[in-house]
Amino acid sequence: MATVRQSIPADVPSATPASPGQGPTVLRVPDEQAIDQRFEALLRHVQANRPNEDVSLIRKAWDFCVQHHQGQVRASGEPYIIHPLEVAEVLAEMKLDATAIAAALLHDAVEDTPATSEEIEAGFGDQVAHIVEGVTKIDKIQFANREDRQAENVRKMLLAMVTDVRVVLIKLADRLHNMRTLEHLKPERQEAIARETLDIYAPLAHRLGMGKVRGELEDLAFRYTDPVSYEQVAAAVEARRIEGEQFLHSVEDTLVEQLRENHIEARVEWRIKRLYSIFQKLQRTKVTFDQVYDLLAVRVITQDVASCYAVFGLIHTLWRPVPGRIKDFIAMPRANRYQSLHTTVIGEGGHQFEVQIRTEEMHRIAEEGIAAHWKYKAGDGAVTARDEERLNWIRQLVEWQKEMTDPNEFLSSLKMDLYPDEVYTFTPKGKVVVVPADGTPIDFAYTIHTEVGHTCVGAKVNGRMVPLRTKLRTGDIVEIVTQKDHKPSRDWLSFVKSPRARNKIKHWLNEDQRRRAVEIGRKLLEREARKFKVPMSQIDDQDLSRIANEYGVATAADLLATLGQGKHSAHQVLNKLAPGYAAPAEPEPGTETKPGETPMTDAVRKLHLTGSDSLEVEGQNDLLVYRARCCNPIRGEEIIGYVTRGKGVAVHARSCPNIQNLLYESDRRIAVEWARVGDESAGRIQRYPVKITVFCDDRTGMLKELTAVISDDDTNIRGVDIRRDENGEAIIEFIVEAEDLRHLNRMVLGLRRVSGVRDVQRTQKI
Repeated sequence: MATVRQSIPADVPSATPASPGQGPTVLRVPDEQAIDQRFEALLRHVQANRPNEDVSLIRKAWDFCVQHHQGQVRASGEPYIIHPLEVAEVLAEMKLDATAIAAALLHDAVEDTPATSEEIEAGFGDQVAHIVEGVTKIDKIQFANREDRQAENVRKMLLAMVTDVRVVLIKLADRLHNMRTLEHLKPERQEAIARETLDIYAPLAHRLGMGKVRGELEDLAFRYTDPVSYEQVAAAVEARRIEGEQFLHSVEDTLVEQLRENHIEARVEWRIKRLYSIFQKLQRTKVTFDQVYDLLAVRVITQDVASCYAVFGLIHTLWRPVPGRIKDFIAMPRANRYQSLHTTVIGEGGHQFEVQIRTEEMHRIAEEGIAAHWKYKAGDGAVTARDEERLNWIRQLVEWQKEMTDPNEFLSSLKMDLYPDEVYTFTPKGKVVVVPADGTPIDFAYTIHTEVGHTCVGAKVNGRMVPLRTKLRTGDIVEIVTQKDHKPSRDWLSFVKSPRARNKIKHWLNEDQRRRAVEIGRKLLEREARKFKVPMSQIDDQDLSRIANEYGVATAADLLATLGQGKHSAHQVLNKLAPGYAAPAEPEPGTETKPGETPMTDAVRKLHLTGSDSLEVEGQNDLLVYRARCCNPIRGEEIIGYVTRGKGVAVHARSCPNIQNLLYESDRRIAVEWARVGDESAGRIQRYPVKITVFCDDRTGMLKELTAVISDDDTNIRGVDIRRDENGEAIIEFIVEAEDLRHLNRMVLGLRRVSGVRDVQRTQKI
């Protein structure tokens, strides 16, 4: 007998906080009695989920929490104690143990109260202390900018979760409650936190298979990162809600009846696609809202795998399947261990809807991810084989992130690794190898093993030799041809897609460059010694190590590398090693270099980009500075300088997709900043040409409305190009003059408000 549970479309929130700009909702501040009642309810929830759990640790943590957060209030006006209590409640829903719940209650104690890590360990044990330490942000260290601090906080959390995944579960619960109450912060803080949530925390939940948490984080963040698009998508969904629900009810009735007749025990749910998921599809495919065919979805949850395939066949006898929309994630699970059968079918009236079929266990893992079966025995974190498999990617992540020193490169690679589109390929022996979308045989080779990647000289795909930059497709059988002593090529960086491959190649190139720099440094020192007739027998690595600290490095090899890179003079080093043989050379005026800095860094400590494409570097080198054409940065964007070979300094936007390929040579990177507006000549405001692309309906008056929005903002239009896509929709490209990033964002927001506009994007290359 089929059992049925009708599902409210939980993916689309029915009651939500105020949208940005509307002001915060008025909260009713709970009194102490109400808070105590909520805590007792939390204990009952924990005991219901885990009857044998000792909750005395949770009571002790609560008392500590109440005492140390006494008198603190949140931005909403609530007592601060509400926040750790809410975080603990989220973890209780995940059915976590008393150790995790206690750590959740204490997670802000070290950061926001006088409590210390030592107190936590003494009072609650080393497990709780380790978790709290992993969740606590780094706040005692001074960083150059916010991105560096963010990168180090994320890096610290990843290192901690390798040994105890409860660290990241608490961090996700913490972020979830912060997002639910984000309306009470200032707009700039709202956007920054929401952007970080979309970039780091929602993808992290995705990789841990926690679909429910990921979905809520994405929708809450979407509201603040793009409020105009959020309102447009929400309004479009609401307009179709009643019709969609009626259709899904009819599908549900038909399916339940057929399951009963075929003696398949299962339950049926349905939902309307999440707002952020809809928005992503609109962005990715450039279709209209009416063309989002998987807006409606039905889920059938069975008792076993055999029943899944039986239901799959039944679905296709009831409704016609859409070719190319059938996916078997049971036979080939995703990297986050998600399993399900997917198919899209056409119902009455031409309505397309997606059907997902899975077992109860698969459903639990899809919704809760690693939290679904993270079991603890007698306080000892024992994990299952599946947990180990799910955490394997984290260990790999930690392995290659140790090789990175640049925080922005680390965050960029992390974002790529957290949210990959995947291609499933095979070795000749049938082993599945997952590579990113558009991945190449080089990505495949590095996924197998670092040495296989380093020594790769060719590849066979489906039995045929192919170029190494060939894009792999799901189902390809790939065989890697290796050659001993072969080394990675710098050109590989232009087409590899996986963060692992990219970082292994960069690491090897950096090490190779360092080896060559050491050799050059030693030759320079030997040449200088011959020049002044200093016997090299008097100089060994021990002598070099003795003076290395004076040059800001640790070892003899490091010192030789700095000589090879031109950071220091071989003459000066020789004079320190053999005083009296060589007189110190007088540095030229203005060329003093601090330890660890190159002459180039000293010359270009600040670059002021002024109002011309002919830009100069202030300093002794008098270098040409220009905005890179690949990204055309404009005032207000974060920028980074790169010393090119023979062309001067190219200035890229930090978000430029090419920047990661360029910056594997850290010595060629230079800090740059925009000149103050007052520094520009004669008070003239510099305007930058920017290309923006508008995807919209092809209707009468559309161009007039769009140009009116641009001109009303006192913006000059340099050029317009109009064409149609394969669906007959209009694509209009404007080249406009923008003063700065704020001006451009204001313009884009105005264009998005025009009726019939589906998306507005900046095209960086003009």
